Amino acid sequence: MLPTREDLAWIRRFRLSIVRDIPRLQQICRAELDRPEFETLMSDIVPLLDACRWHEKHARGALKPKRIKHGGIWRLGQHHTLTRRPLGHVAIIATWNYPYNLLGTQLVQAIAAGNRVTAKPSERSPLAHGALLSLAREAGLDENRLMATEPTRDAGRHLLEFGQFDHVLFTGSTNVGRSIATTLAQSLTPSTLELSGADSAIVLEDADVRLAAESVYFAFSMNAGQSCMAPRRVIVEAGVYDRFVAALSPLVNQSYQQRRVDEREADRLRAMLQQASSQGSVVSVGEMPSSGATVAPAAALECPPDSELASGEHFAPAIAVLKSESRAQTKTLAQASMKSLTVSVFTKSPSQARALTQDLDAGFVTINDCMLPTAHPGVSIGGRGLSGWGVSQGELGLLAMTRPQFVSKTSSRFRVPTKPPSQRVQKNMNRFVRWWYGR
Repeated sequence: MLPTREDLAWIRRFRLSIVRDIPRLQQICRAELDRPEFETLMSDIVPLLDACRWHEKHARGALKPKRIKHGGIWRLGQHHTLTRRPLGHVAIIATWNYPYNLLGTQLVQAIAAGNRVTAKPSERSPLAHGALLSLAREAGLDENRLMATEPTRDAGRHLLEFGQFDHVLFTGSTNVGRSIATTLAQSLTPSTLELSGADSAIVLEDADVRLAAESVYFAFSMNAGQSCMAPRRVIVEAGVYDRFVAALSPLVNQSYQQRRVDEREADRLRAMLQQASSQGSVVSVGEMPSSGATVAPAAALECPPDSELASGEHFAPAIAVLKSESRAQTKTLAQASMKSLTVSVFTKSPSQARALTQDLDAGFVTINDCMLPTAHPGVSIGGRGLSGWGVSQGELGLLAMTRPQFVSKTSSRFRVPTKPPSQRVQKNMNRFVRWWYGR
């Protein structure tokens, strides 16, 4: 089913409404998440605008019927086509860390595919999500296409336990994702779970060390470290380790303080850094308050691989810097995490990057960059292991909002006989099959 002209027109109106309301959306994020206006613009609003424009231009091509060719001699007179049908009713359980881009892109994809949507806003960003959904309605979505629940945890539980949906989209933590999967298993409701990552950046001996340090710092400190695809550890080969640390440390030491949404996570970060220090790691950090929700980006140098910080089980602007003595150890350290969304490799040799990452589970590999390329509106994000299942964003994310339907049309003139052929025809056919498939 191709996107209707009405749905494509809605996406355009939605995009223009967002553009007109950018100052207000920035102010809401500043008040609700304490995020700078420019960061909201570039990391949250612009990616959503890119996604809208991409779907306006490419959604029809991605969803158009496709002929299935080369079926073999047994398919005489048959014409097979793959079409896409809407899933039906999709529930989106939204997350707070990028409230405009993540909810907005998933909404655009579900609507472009012909579905109706029930959205559950996050209790941590109810104003931002509420503003976005209001713009979606003002652009032309009525209650038959877009409904919303209260932004509370109870509303989320009620949605899953009593709602009847054809698909559920959830972005959030692994623990909550596991609970959602358990609930949905009772009704065999399919889902897309985009869960937290704990991924690695890898700096090989031939890397541009300054580029690597700047890219890694930007990725783990952006949005106060509250990005699922930010690196949690950087594995640096011994030959360039000292130069990498020399390039990274000034960036960390001169960094600015950032307020986090969750004060408990800020306290946890301080405890993890203290533990790493007690295990022999040298902690490089800016001015870090001893309590409260305000933190500063930090790096634990020569961090023990078995430390809690190196495990990546945090959602904060901190990174564990690990030294690797060999390429085999580099791969072992990168494979240690059970969560995998992305992996970043810094090297002047793309072939080395490909050889290294072919054994890693990451769904997205960036070479000589960190996290930024994942915002391309045409590419998809999908986790492995404890980072979830299914894909969102990009062409595959759009296809995931549909179900395949195969249609076969058989010609009345040329078709495989349905009556038993004569013995002579059977014998000739037997010879032909042996010749045809034995070539």
